[in-house]
Amino acid sequence: MALTHPSGEYPVVVVGSGPGGLQVSYCLSRLGIEHAVLSADDAPGGMFRSLPIFGRLLSWSKPDAPFERGAREYEWFDHNSLLADDPELRGLVPAEMNRDFAVPSRPEMERGLAAFAERADVHVRYGCRWETTRRDEDGSLVLGTSEGEYRCRAAVFALGVTDPWKSDIPGVEDVPHYVETLEPRAYEGRRVLVIGKRNSGFEIADGLLPWARQVVLVSPRPVQTSVIALSSVRVRYMQPLEDAGLGGGTLALDAAIERVERTADGFRIHAHGTTRPGEVELEADAALAATGFATPIRDLGNLGVQTVAQGRIPALTPFWEAVGAPGVYFAGNATQGAPGLRRHGVGASSPAVHGFRYNARVLAEAIAERHFGVVPERATFAPGEVARFLAHELAHGPELWAQKAYLARVVALEEGGAGRDAGVQPLSHFVDAAGPDAVAATIEMNAAGSIYPVVYARRGGAVTEHVLEPEPQHAYHGPGYLAELEGLLRS
Repeated sequence: MALTHPSGEYPVVVVGSGPGGLQVSYCLSRLGIEHAVLSADDAPGGMFRSLPIFGRLLSWSKPDAPFERGAREYEWFDHNSLLADDPELRGLVPAEMNRDFAVPSRPEMERGLAAFAERADVHVRYGCRWETTRRDEDGSLVLGTSEGEYRCRAAVFALGVTDPWKSDIPGVEDVPHYVETLEPRAYEGRRVLVIGKRNSGFEIADGLLPWARQVVLVSPRPVQTSVIALSSVRVRYMQPLEDAGLGGGTLALDAAIERVERTADGFRIHAHGTTRPGEVELEADAALAATGFATPIRDLGNLGVQTVAQGRIPALTPFWEAVGAPGVYFAGNATQGAPGLRRHGVGASSPAVHGFRYNARVLAEAIAERHFGVVPERATFAPGEVARFLAHELAHGPELWAQKAYLARVVALEEGGAGRDAGVQPLSHFVDAAGPDAVAATIEMNAAGSIYPVVYARRGGAVTEHVLEPEPQHAYHGPGYLAELEGLLRS
């Protein structure tokens, strides 16, 4: 039996077999781009083979929805499955769910990803660990691995944001990280201090509520309940916050930790209040650092890869190419390193599967066109058809709803009102880059949670913004919206 992806030269090398790597590989294959996929793991799944620690995801999937599971529109209701052109490869995670919860368990997610890899025929060289990277004089990238060297024109690192990371607090090195959290019953009757008030911190608090005597979450910034209430993580957050509001034992303190001391009985922290100034001292039987993760970029900094978020995330262009390192791309939840426009302060959903799966498809198309001159065939529109196409995408396009204000459906405008589908593109690229006359339709949401469609028009190099009125049922393909779109195109 031939060895899967032996060492050697490939047009593209993808590192990682989590959802980001699997999705990029599938999309590259559909575009006819030869590539190798390498993974240090022995099976597909990435971080979902071990995380979240309490075994239940936050992103939801509805086994039954207003659209059939094999339809493109069903992706709107399934935030965990990967994308495919073939209907039988869609919605594989809900097929594994037992419907006890609207969110899958970790094993259900892992089985769904494994089913996709098998049925979509995604070939991976498992047990192959990426170790070093260099760029040769001809511009080629060379990846040194445990199984030999791989040379390529473009490399996609789908590594996730998976390296445990701790903030620079004196004494925090003695505090176990989130990934070292024990079984909940191990904290029975104990006062537990959690450093951090984001997703992993509240996941710990939620899991320990039935066991711990008290859970105290500490970080400088207050929880933005107005934002959390509209997000998929609200379930994890709201129960601990409800317990805190009712005086049930949970505390969510806004304080900057100055140092952590290990004591004979546990931990003592010294902090300074932020929203309410003043010295804060806390004693705890146990402590956990829910301070987040970092992308394991290893030696990529030597190639010029820059970072953001205190060095935790690679800095990326709108098409997820590393800033300072041409030909080096990132997939998966590391794509959050491309900030987008951040309209009203609302970021993209790139940290989650339902966001970065669309990034992966756009990324594969960008690599195919930029490095190999391969452009997918796209539809053309007769005069009068452009408005109907955009209206349908605004109402049903899952890419636009998953990646609000980040991804947009673009149509290039031609003489006489005709058009050509230019695919899904990053909105910031459309707004900032020069190009022929075109329109870009996207869905946006403001800080108050109002959702509405927006059309950007580029004519003669100038871009104008047109905000359409919200519609309670999001029926943006109705006659009124169609007439408004037609008017914008005529003008």
